[in-house]
Amino acid sequence: MNLAEITDPVLGHLEKFNSYFKGLLQTNVSLLTLILKYVTSKKGKQLRPVLVFLSAQASGAINQRTYVGAALVELLHTATLIHDDVVDEASERRGLASINSKWNNKIAVLIGDFLLSKGLITAIDSNEHAFLGVTTKAVKRMSEGELLSIDKSRSVNIEEETYYKIIADKTASLLSTCCEIGAMSTSSNPDYHEAMRDYGEAIGMAFQIRDDIFDYTSRSTLIGKPVGNDLKEKKVTLPLIYALNNSSAKEKAAIVKLIKRGKLKKVELNTIIDFVKDKNGIEYSEKKALSYVTHAKNCLGVFPESPAKASLLKFADFVITRES
Repeated sequence: MNLAEITDPVLGHLEKFNSYFKGLLQTNVSLLTLILKYVTSKKGKQLRPVLVFLSAQASGAINQRTYVGAALVELLHTATLIHDDVVDEASERRGLASINSKWNNKIAVLIGDFLLSKGLITAIDSNEHAFLGVTTKAVKRMSEGELLSIDKSRSVNIEEETYYKIIADKTASLLSTCCEIGAMSTSSNPDYHEAMRDYGEAIGMAFQIRDDIFDYTSRSTLIGKPVGNDLKEKKVTLPLIYALNNSSAKEKAAIVKLIKRGKLKKVELNTIIDFVKDKNGIEYSEKKALSYVTHAKNCLGVFPESPAKASLLKFADFVITRES
């Protein structure tokens, strides 16, 4: 299964959306024009616009409101990525130099601010105030999740429920917003809105858990980051949380000491990775991701059969079978 197959029911709309989106980024400021062209030069997987359009089509007939909603979430997502790169001091994004490394932090923050404001203006000009209500809640959750993550990373002591709270706010909130806005754009049925919101939330949870598993199992050529990258940044995720909770006090103390010390050598990274695997942290995390996918699929039960619904069901499977 691949994304092309999943995207097929809305491919024509997605192509039109790309032109519409670029049109929104027209400006008379030469430096801004240059950087915006750079930002949009590599589109990535476009998962969020795809979810908006599939959710919209599963709920009704795609229209101009759907394009506005997709633009709003894509502008918000792009802005948060740029700001995240500044916070993380990242040098690359999608294989290209990040805005902060190619220009500087000040310019990167201002570009992110511009994109965020452009999203707000697009929604206001289209009188889509309900969309704004949904997206502002997502922004609030994303900020809270990031701050909670930073706070907990200091102690390398995160409970499983706290982990779920962090990934729900940091990742799932925006995917939930995509699906809810898609449904809102084509249907006035509140049951559809709620079902898509819950579907997106569950998909987001599974998606992030799968990402966190990659830190222990992937090859860097597949996902663009080396194995153990989260560990180097002292990020404690579900595979490690489970392993620590199912180990002796002595084993736990030794692993926590390594992570807290930082600057992990390859042999130390391998020690932690082997520890997680031996304690079945990978298997446990995979089961949790699958449970969220199952819930997501159940959320779609209220919708009539359609190619878009079929793609959303396929996307749920893709989330946990993907290799990048």
